[in-house]
Amino acid sequence: MKLQPDRIDALSIQAHGPGWVVVGGQRHETSVIVSTAGRLRSWDCRSHAELTAAHFDLLADDGPEVVIFGSGRRLRFVHPSLLRGLIERRIGVETMDTMAAARTYNILAGEGRRVVAALLIEAGDAI
Repeated sequence: MKLQPDRIDALSIQAHGPGWVVVGGQRHETSVIVSTAGRLRSWDCRSHAELTAAHFDLLADDGPEVVIFGSGRRLRFVHPSLLRGLIERRIGVETMDTMAAARTYNILAGEGRRVVAALLIEAGDAI
């Protein structure tokens, strides 16, 4: 699916599909973190099973008001203990499949919100 935002002044997700996203004109087939603070970085996790609290704690670095967690090809929640650091900082967390997370990130970014999308892309996510 190609996404065409009206006008987003922040880093946006330009396209996505099963097992990939395009950010800043570059296709990513591994997990990434996208921030309206203008940072795009690799997210060092290859599967839902290997997620730890440290993976989520680093999402607070850009001072978001909300984190959108894209859990892969299908919706999968993580144990609340992994989100404790974000919750204690009063940062909201929403979980959805990665493609829905990409779309939601762009909507919130277009509204001028401080948001971080943590997009889990697993090797088996491609169809």
